[in-house]
Amino acid sequence: MTGLVCTAGSAAARRRLARLERRGETAGARVEGEVRRIIEAVRRRGDRALLAFTRRFDGVSLRRAGLRVPASALAAAHRRQPPGVRRDLALAARRIRAFHVRQRERSWSFRDATGARLGQRIEPLERVGVYIPGGRAVYPSTVLMTVVTARVAGVKEVVAVSPPGKAGDHPLILAACHVAGVDRLYRLGGAQAIAALAFGTETVPRVDKIVGPGNIYVATAKRLCYGHVDIDAIAGPSEVVIVADRSADAELVAADMLAQAEHDPLAAAVCLTTDRRLAARVAAALAAQLATLPRRAIAEQSLAAFGAIVVTRSLAEAVEIVNRLAPEHLELAVRRPGPAAAAVRHAGAVFLGQDAPEALGDYLAGPNHVLPTGGTARFASPLGVYDFVKRTSVIAAGPRTLATLGPPIVRLARLEGLDAHGRAVERRLAAMGGEK
Repeated sequence: MTGLVCTAGSAAARRRLARLERRGETAGARVEGEVRRIIEAVRRRGDRALLAFTRRFDGVSLRRAGLRVPASALAAAHRRQPPGVRRDLALAARRIRAFHVRQRERSWSFRDATGARLGQRIEPLERVGVYIPGGRAVYPSTVLMTVVTARVAGVKEVVAVSPPGKAGDHPLILAACHVAGVDRLYRLGGAQAIAALAFGTETVPRVDKIVGPGNIYVATAKRLCYGHVDIDAIAGPSEVVIVADRSADAELVAADMLAQAEHDPLAAAVCLTTDRRLAARVAAALAAQLATLPRRAIAEQSLAAFGAIVVTRSLAEAVEIVNRLAPEHLELAVRRPGPAAAAVRHAGAVFLGQDAPEALGDYLAGPNHVLPTGGTARFASPLGVYDFVKRTSVIAAGPRTLATLGPPIVRLARLEGLDAHGRAVERRLAAMGGEK
């Protein structure tokens, strides 16, 4: 993998990093047109469209009653898991819950100098839809990260969808849904699943918000349905940037790059290092570890297209590149990760030291692994309890408040040319015998 090694500022480095910055999945006209047709068909034909698309795209024939997985099947799948699997799922759920409980917000209010009572009410969403990806891998961890967090927020009903497989329901997904507390699970995937959650059908209830990652069809459907329903984000392919100095273990750096690259041919894995010899060792370790990787073909495509080992002049230059890329995952495999982390402004999750690999965050650390991708960490945040609540402003006022604030309200309304606004307050002031 020596072709991945380049020097910061070189044409090769600029080319590879620019490719990473432009990597976000953007639907072309063909994909967007097809997704629009799918959404419209689901809106018009409901369950009939869902059954037809499931046959067409997933190769699975279902009856209407077969769209929903029976609740008893979730518990049964959980019972059939080996004891070690049940323990691991429970441990992950506990740790995710323990972290996200600390994100809960409280309603609050105060009384100001005019006597007005002002406040903010925090309420959980009533019904949330969770998309559980299928295809290249099975993701019980995504079930736990999304559903447990929604439950901590107090969401009343969680509806999950996951693409059906020709071999039937995946027992590990069903078991994770049981542990997390899913209320309803449907055998649905792709854009049609998003449309069903956004608009509802005879069988699938309409939700208030849709969360969870998916492919370009899912991401496009979420974007097109936004406004009819809220969404968490339009997720792109996954990515990791590892900043390493001479103290780093090249074998571990390579292992963490491959842990990201095996996700998807569009996944990105980048190492930024101040040590040219380490760069060479990481390249050699990648080649050696790839040879025995079960998902070798996927990882090789990912590294060839979106992998890089960039030698920087200093740690400060590496952090500068990090802030430009705003990666989903950032590992700081350096001797003193604390000061380096303090200089990082943009990253979805930061892992401090080589004993904190990105895989720890994927499964058991506790913070959410649904993170901003494609440079959106410049303005977006990890999925959290705050994504499953809404805020309502509360305003209470009496005569003293209006007597104080009424005249400037009237003046401001007239400045804007909104006479009815001003008159609504003037009438109250007149009734109080106050100033017009």
